[in-house]
Amino acid sequence: MRNYTQFYIDGAFVDPITPKTAEVINPATEAVSGTISLGSEADVDKAVAAARRAFASWSVSTVAERTDLLGAILAEYERRERELGEAVTEEMGAPLSLGCGFHTLLGKGHIGTALEVLKTYKFEEERGVTMIRKEPIGVCGLITPWNWPMNQTCVKIAPALATGCTMILKPPQLAPYSAQILAEILHTAGVPAGVFNMVQGAGSVIGAALSRHKDVDMISFTGSEPVGVQIQKDAADTVKRVGLELGGKSAWIVLDDTSMAANVAGATGGMMGNSGQTCSAGSRLLVPAARMEEAIAAAAEAANGVTVGDPTGNFAMGPVVSKSQYNIIQDYITKGIDEGATLIAGGPGRPEGIDKGWFVRPTVFVGTNDMVIAREEIFGPVLVMIGYDDLDHAVEIANDSDFGLGGYVSGEDLGVARDVSKRMRTGAIWVNGGFDFNAPFGGYKRSGNGREWGVEGFAEYLETKAIVGWNAAG
Repeated sequence: MRNYTQFYIDGAFVDPITPKTAEVINPATEAVSGTISLGSEADVDKAVAAARRAFASWSVSTVAERTDLLGAILAEYERRERELGEAVTEEMGAPLSLGCGFHTLLGKGHIGTALEVLKTYKFEEERGVTMIRKEPIGVCGLITPWNWPMNQTCVKIAPALATGCTMILKPPQLAPYSAQILAEILHTAGVPAGVFNMVQGAGSVIGAALSRHKDVDMISFTGSEPVGVQIQKDAADTVKRVGLELGGKSAWIVLDDTSMAANVAGATGGMMGNSGQTCSAGSRLLVPAARMEEAIAAAAEAANGVTVGDPTGNFAMGPVVSKSQYNIIQDYITKGIDEGATLIAGGPGRPEGIDKGWFVRPTVFVGTNDMVIAREEIFGPVLVMIGYDDLDHAVEIANDSDFGLGGYVSGEDLGVARDVSKRMRTGAIWVNGGFDFNAPFGGYKRSGNGREWGVEGFAEYLETKAIVGWNAAG
């Protein structure tokens, strides 16, 4: 049992001002796995005051001081990486191979990338008679989700530290353990008091208090669209910057070539990773209509081949994060059947042989783009396959969405794939796979605003100052 009942404020682990706790449930067993404290607005005030005090000195720290700190954080992160991965598995159900693999790799990668970007980043640039300065925006409220805990936390903390900002982290209530360990990592690495603070609790309390707070200069939020909208409303009175990375309903376009079936299988398996709980997941699979039967066979085989079970065992897919999330996904699967979509794999209920835990069957439908299961973000292992007549039609379907976060194109002709990718209205597109920590990530349309990752991620935490006459003659 884990017992994390203290917050991290002003360089120390401290008790909440008003004691209040909540149990954390292991999604694989439905058993209580630990306890956390739930913070209050008073705890937020205390953390913000600490961050405001620390900003005076940290905002004028040198690049060398910040690179040294990030290097120390990276070393300590690597020392406790296995522990972080095990916490991710326990808190949100990712298979251990994923929790101790890609989950922790992402967090480590963002810290290392921020470190490398910082070494050469130009915080000052002379342009004619003007000096352009990039200065830290101030005190930042960082609100993170449960689905990729280390990725979404480190992609905010690392550039905020690198640019000279101070911060208050509000981790996800459903997946709080890895954030608590990360706070210990930052403390051991020597983050100055007040530069990093963390308050656990409900988003409706802690997130709202941060968003409204007059001494918070920026909110960076990753999560659902309705919460993002509310954060913007809460932040409006203080005219603070709000960066949002919200939901998606990403299209995966498979080109009509000899690799079509293999690419359909790969896309189907990819969708089921992390139990489908990925905002940029390719949840709409667009395939040549003339080869639909071939695509159905490939997708069904791939989905039925995904093993589901105890995340501490040798399975490809664990549970979804909570009972609530399980019920939402089940409702969508039922809706797909009621809408007349053709179910080719999976379906309602738990996988065969599993009677406990929030496990969902890897599910694939064949449907149309006007169905609810093709319009709304399900956030589970549910894929809808849609046929297209030609590439113009494929692009039209892909762009016919309220969202625009991720996109995928798979095919043998790189030139065609590139052309298709340029026509898709979405913030990040993967052509035949690949991965890049320096590729900016963020959304079009209702998928949010701003960009994270790499050098573009620094811009979120910087103000631009123009000093005109810096080089004026006489």
